[in-house]
Amino acid sequence: MNGAADKKIIVVGGGIGGLAAALALVRQGFRVKVLEQAPEIGEIGAGIQLGPNAFHAFDALGVGDKARARAVYTDEMVMHDAIDETLVGRIPTGDAFRNRFGNPYAVIHRVDIHLSLLEGAQETGRVEFLTSTRIERVEQDADGVTAYDQHGAAHRGLALIAADGGKSVVRAQYVGDPPRITGHVVYRAVVDKRDFPADLQWNAASIWVGPNCHLVHYPLRGGEQYNVVVTFHSRNKEEWGVTDGSKEEVQSYFQEVCPKARQLIDLPKSWRRWATADREPIDTWTFGRVTLLGDAAHPTTQYMAQGACMALEDAVTLGETLRGNQNDIERALVQYQNCRTTRTARIVLSGREMGRIYHAKGVERKIRNSLWKGRSPERFYDALEWLYGWNVANCLDQ
Repeated sequence: MNGAADKKIIVVGGGIGGLAAALALVRQGFRVKVLEQAPEIGEIGAGIQLGPNAFHAFDALGVGDKARARAVYTDEMVMHDAIDETLVGRIPTGDAFRNRFGNPYAVIHRVDIHLSLLEGAQETGRVEFLTSTRIERVEQDADGVTAYDQHGAAHRGLALIAADGGKSVVRAQYVGDPPRITGHVVYRAVVDKRDFPADLQWNAASIWVGPNCHLVHYPLRGGEQYNVVVTFHSRNKEEWGVTDGSKEEVQSYFQEVCPKARQLIDLPKSWRRWATADREPIDTWTFGRVTLLGDAAHPTTQYMAQGACMALEDAVTLGETLRGNQNDIERALVQYQNCRTTRTARIVLSGREMGRIYHAKGVERKIRNSLWKGRSPERFYDALEWLYGWNVANCLDQ
């Protein structure tokens, strides 16, 4: 292989992780071919939260300005008890927070993150997109990787980055581990400001925590819309996946919740329903010239609000290991894995524990409500340093 052909890398998946990986690879001089199984490159879902670590990643990928222009900057993160409205904890995210972590806390629509990354990738002129392409198997040799799609077509590159989500085909081939179905169901919707209760129109990432359930809301798109997310422990045996939600089902799980929080579940005209899962953390996700990234590597529950942020960090770290190893791909992919496995495993396991804290009942609920009482912003910031202190300068130290 000579010339431009020997500088191509295959990325499987055109979501947030795949596009971020493409940008990171282009910045190291590679051309990228993105294979996406959907008919078009796009994103579904609703809002997500962005910690300072995400903005550090956007900057490293060259799309910081685009993402900042589409984000909503919150004044605080706030937690209330969903039964009696007690304030459980409040973390200001204003100037002191920004000064501590070097970047803001924000909320944004998933589509707007995806668009920022997509525009960045398209502007490079070095990213090729192929849609309606589902990879079925991967083969590799000493010189590169070949991915075969559902039509039998072969896609060849120096390496392959699998950013094909929690149900990754590439992970299934190389790891073959089962998902861990949580039994927790998430309903998500976006509500226009005119339909959203005035007494909940806070410029905050807000959570109401209750027994076996919680509710989240925050503004999107300049405050013209609000993201609404509710989670509950299902009575039924669940299968991992996304379906349309039922207003009757979601209302049946929030009988104990105070009227102020309960308004949230009466608002949406339609819901999307996610039956959630994660997987046990693994410490090997690089296999020669093939590696996993984002949810393919470390699928997690939503409780740490870090799924997309971790995919962005992965991409930046991948780019930095390639740069540091002068594009010795196999060495770089092993270093990338070793820099990421512990941190991302901590997110997965912390997510499980945070879900337990959010959904506490009885005496555990009382303990939860006393945990952060009277805690100063600085003490909150100290506790979050491990998470929000990540940036491109220290990403290889993790």
